[in-house]
Amino acid sequence: MGLINFIINILDPFGVIRANFFKPLREFTFSMYDHYRNKTKDKVVTVRDLILRFGIVSFAVAIIIWSAVFMYVAFYYLYIPTIAHTRPVHMQFKTCLNAAGICSFPQAHVSLTKKQQLLMVGQAYKILVNIDMPESPQNQDLGMFMVCADMRDNKALLRGHSCRSAMLRYRSPLLRAISTWVLSPLLIFGFYEELQHIPVELFSNYEEEQMHPVTDVYVEIQSQKIQFYSVTLHITADFTGLRYIMFHWPVLSAALGISTNLFFILIVFILSWYHWSDTTWLKEAREKYTKKLLEETKSKMDISLSSFDDDILEDDDEYSLMAEKSKTDIEDINSESRTDLGVATA
Repeated sequence: MGLINFIINILDPFGVIRANFFKPLREFTFSMYDHYRNKTKDKVVTVRDLILRFGIVSFAVAIIIWSAVFMYVAFYYLYIPTIAHTRPVHMQFKTCLNAAGICSFPQAHVSLTKKQQLLMVGQAYKILVNIDMPESPQNQDLGMFMVCADMRDNKALLRGHSCRSAMLRYRSPLLRAISTWVLSPLLIFGFYEELQHIPVELFSNYEEEQMHPVTDVYVEIQSQKIQFYSVTLHITADFTGLRYIMFHWPVLSAALGISTNLFFILIVFILSWYHWSDTTWLKEAREKYTKKLLEETKSKMDISLSSFDDDILEDDDEYSLMAEKSKTDIEDINSESRTDLGVATA
């Protein structure tokens, strides 16, 4: 604990992060724990409920952990490319008709891929040609020679060209004699051979292009006197930054990555659980929806009642007009009858 406190004091000497972030987070966590503990104590009555809740919690924890692990593994395999690709280089040359030997430079065509892109875009690669050369007098007298390579895409377009010099490592006659005497039992029984591995780095920082992926490599050794056992092409990813850490420290990076995923998944899960377990917002939404529905229904009823009142008023107006007309007709008839009666009396 003393070391942890010392590291925390170095990272946060004034306590700003602890006061503004860790302390509120700790208080929120403890309050949530107390809230759900009390809530669980109030609701858990029987053993069946307890077992059911334990099963649900265990299932949720398993899903969260496996989700964090799956996210890290998927990210690892998508972010980290294959570290090395090795292809054999089968050298070909023209032999001399009049004398034994090589009459052309040894060269070879190496097919990297045919269907899919082999190298990752944006990742730097080192491309080497390894030559296994015997320590023969001819190779010792050869001196320096050139090794060239052409990188071409699926349309045979040149994407990179490089030539590098190489030579057999020098060893004095005394050193060769001593090593031969010391290693003679291994040499006799075939456990050791007098050869040297000569690595020739052709590209130290080669990056693949998205639109022109490399599919073929043409290798040439510019020497007619060279002797070799085998030649191989090695393409190695040169990791930097996060890829370097994830590849060279897989346990540490996995622990940090899974812990980070677990932290964010738990935050999302806790917030979602708190949101859905608190049903107050559901009641408020239901009441709001019911109130809105009642208001719409009331407005529709008011509109229908107003139209109905207008119809009644129009009917009342027609009825009053008819009543006045009928009253006028009755008065006319009464006046005529009085006139006729006066004439008859006279």
